[in-house]
Amino acid sequence: MKFLTTDKKNEVLQSMMDIIDRRREEIIAENKKDLEAFERDDQALYDRLVVDDSKVDGMIQAIREVKDQDDPVGNEISSITLDSGLEIINKTDPFGTIMIIYESRPDVTIEAAVLAFKANNKILLKGGREAYHSNKVLVDCWHEALKENGLETNWIKMLEMNREQTQEFLRNPTEKLDLIVPRGGERLIEFVKQHAKCAVLISGRGNNFLYVSPKADWAKTVKVIINAKTDKISGCNALDKVLMDKNVENYEEKLKDLKGALEKLDVHVMVDDEVSKVLTDADKMPSKDTWEEEFLAMKILIGSVSSLDEAIVKINDHSGHHSSVIMTENSEEAQTFMEQVDSAAVYQNASSRFTDGGQMGVGAELAISTDKLHHRGPLGLKQLTTNKYYVFGDGHIRQ
Repeated sequence: MKFLTTDKKNEVLQSMMDIIDRRREEIIAENKKDLEAFERDDQALYDRLVVDDSKVDGMIQAIREVKDQDDPVGNEISSITLDSGLEIINKTDPFGTIMIIYESRPDVTIEAAVLAFKANNKILLKGGREAYHSNKVLVDCWHEALKENGLETNWIKMLEMNREQTQEFLRNPTEKLDLIVPRGGERLIEFVKQHAKCAVLISGRGNNFLYVSPKADWAKTVKVIINAKTDKISGCNALDKVLMDKNVENYEEKLKDLKGALEKLDVHVMVDDEVSKVLTDADKMPSKDTWEEEFLAMKILIGSVSSLDEAIVKINDHSGHHSSVIMTENSEEAQTFMEQVDSAAVYQNASSRFTDGGQMGVGAELAISTDKLHHRGPLGLKQLTTNKYYVFGDGHIRQ
C-alpha cells in the first residue's frame, strides 16, 4: 500500500470539508428520501438516520478535528540497538483495508472514512439499506475530494450488497481484508463473527449498568441517572439498568422518588421481583433475559442488590461490558468497583454518556470497542494503526 504524506492526506480532508459544505442541501435532500422510506417503528434507529444542518456541521467538525491531529503512521514506539550492533525500531503502521458494517447513521460514513484515511488505511463502507441515499451522496463527496487531489477513489468504497451477498463477501472476500468492525446490535455482531475470515473488532452493544451504593449522594444519583437514561436513548452509552443497594438509607422512599422522576420524563420503569415489593404498581421485567437486553428506548430496569460484591458480579454476568457506573462518595469503594467491573469504561459519580471519542478527548471515533484486543473504548485515529518492526543490520546472522 502506498504511504501518503501528511500534507496530501490533509489536503483531501480540507477538500472534503469544502465539498460537503457546498453540497449541504443535496446531502439533506438525499437523506430526506431515506427518512420518507423509513417505517418509524424504531425511534432510536430513526434518530440516528436524520441528517440536518446541525448534523452536517458535525461532520465538518469531525473532519477538521482529525485533520488537525498528528499523523499516526510511522511514529516510533521503541528503539533499541543490541550489543551486536543490530538496530531494532518499532513503528506504527496502517492496518491496510478496514471494513465497517453499520446501521442507520450516515455520519459514520464520514467519521469512519476520515479516520481510516488519515491513518493511511483503505476502508470499505457497508451501511444499512435504510441510509442508502445518504451514504451514496456522502461517498460521492469523498470520491470528489480524492480525485480533486489526484488520488484513486478506491481509498474509500461503498459496498452495495444485501445480506446474502455480504455473508458471501465475508466468507470469500474478493479483495484483501485486514480488519472488520461491526458497529450495531448484537445480531449484526454475531452475524459478522460467524462468517468473517479475518480479525473482527467488536463494538456497539451497550446494556450499561449503574450501582447505587449506601454511600451515594442521592441528589447526584438522580441527576446522573436521568442524564444517562434520557440524554440520547439511541446511544450505545445510554443507561439501561439501575442496581439499588438495599442498605441505602430510606431505601423505599428513594426507590419511589427515582421512579417518579423517571416517569415524569416518560421513561417506562420495569423492576425485578425484589423492587416490585416496594414499587408495586411498576411492571415486572418479562424474564431473566431482560438483564441481557440493550433497550435503546425510554425504558429502564431497576433491580436490587445486597452489597457492592453482588453488584459487581451481576454487572459482569449481564452487562455488555461497555460502560458501568458507581454512585458513591467513598473513593476506596469506587476504586474496588472500577478495578473489578469488566467494562471498557468505568465511572464514579458521572453519566455513562461520556463514553464517546469527542467527550474523552480522542476526537472522532470509528466505534466504541468492547473487545480487549487490540484496543478497548473509543477507537480514534491512533487506534487505527498496528505496528511493524524495522530491523537494520550489516550482514548480521544468528549463531
